[in-house]
Amino acid sequence: MDLEDFWIESLESNFIGDDGAIVGKSIYAMDAFWEGSHFQREWMSPEQIAYKAFMVNLSDMVAMNAKPLYMLLTVALPKDISKEALQKMSSTFNRLSKEHNIALIGGDTIGSDKIGIAITIIGTSEQPLKRDSLQDGDILAYTGTLGEAKRDLERLLRGQSIKSDSKFYKPILRQEFISKASSYLSGGMDISDGLYCDTNKLLKASSLFLKELAVIPPAVGESGEEYEMLVAFPAKNLAKVSKIAKECNTPLTVFAQASTKESKFYPCSSQHFNP
Repeated sequence: MDLEDFWIESLESNFIGDDGAIVGKSIYAMDAFWEGSHFQREWMSPEQIAYKAFMVNLSDMVAMNAKPLYMLLTVALPKDISKEALQKMSSTFNRLSKEHNIALIGGDTIGSDKIGIAITIIGTSEQPLKRDSLQDGDILAYTGTLGEAKRDLERLLRGQSIKSDSKFYKPILRQEFISKASSYLSGGMDISDGLYCDTNKLLKASSLFLKELAVIPPAVGESGEEYEMLVAFPAKNLAKVSKIAKECNTPLTVFAQASTKESKFYPCSSQHFNP
């Protein structure tokens, strides 16, 4: 068990386990975006840092089929950051919150040796998408194409540049697809730790195992921070879900089934707390 899993399991809470916490009809989701763990300052402009921090958090709302309403914003600021950079970051947060109709209602600011951003988004959902409601035989599929985030991260680590529209900078969220398909889905989550690890999480939440229907190469399965959607649904809903995906211009790839008879999972190594 890695340190992240150990820490989560040591916390006593009935609300931890999905992309957000369900309290009544409200959904609460929080994520952090930290220099040195998620990005290096030389890789990204202030606008790109703020944009990705916002979208990473909005992704949790999408994954829960929730309508975001309010946002709490905490930033850790190093002494060497300029007022110009701060203005660019704040302008980006202001623009995105208005575009998505999310009210900024508070937060905190602290000094640090690195840039850090932690956002809590509060929303509502009549039909939240969870991880622990899969059934034996459910189909597993993912949206979009996977692998670009891992490829471009490796390029940045080698000191190379990547395109400004790379998914490493600009995650693609599937809000319309999830909203329209939610009534046909049995579960889902966004792909933040890679398809291999997140498929395991989704299956384990429902005490199920993996039955592979297609070979997923490591370049695809190990690509973290994709923020595409991993979804599950009864086999009888395949045609309906596929039709909605097509209407929403969302590529959908079926790759596995949930099973009580199989006893396997994907190989998965933690992308956090690496030595």
